[in-house]
Amino acid sequence: MTATAMKGKQIGLEYAYKVDDNEWEQPRQVTYTHGTNQVIRGIESAVEGMVGGESKQVVVAPTDGFGERDPNAIREVNKQELPGDIRVGAQLRLKDNAGRDLLPSVIEIKDHTALLDFNHPLAGRRCSTI
Repeated sequence: MTATAMKGKQIGLEYAYKVDDNEWEQPRQVTYTHGTNQVIRGIESAVEGMVGGESKQVVVAPTDGFGERDPNAIREVNKQELPGDIRVGAQLRLKDNAGRDLLPSVIEIKDHTALLDFNHPLAGRRCSTI
């Protein structure tokens, strides 16, 4: 009997993805509990009802993926609060007041401040998976 993907089931998933019209990334594997928001909504919806060994190609819109870009997620931060070797394009690893990891990207460096983008790097972008 072949297992069907449904809420509460442990799912082993191998996938590759590309963003917009870029090249395919190397295949990855993930194991998650279906229906518990451990993977993006677009993937979970696509996997629902699939059986082991089945494959499909899915296009995930930003609303079902990493969200739309939020202009309010760009913040100006005092450079003294950041590592001394920051550069534009770098992704930082910071913690918020609750101790959660934040991964902002440096988008501009000024004399005394830096602009950080707290959006997910794939926010606002369409992803295809296989």
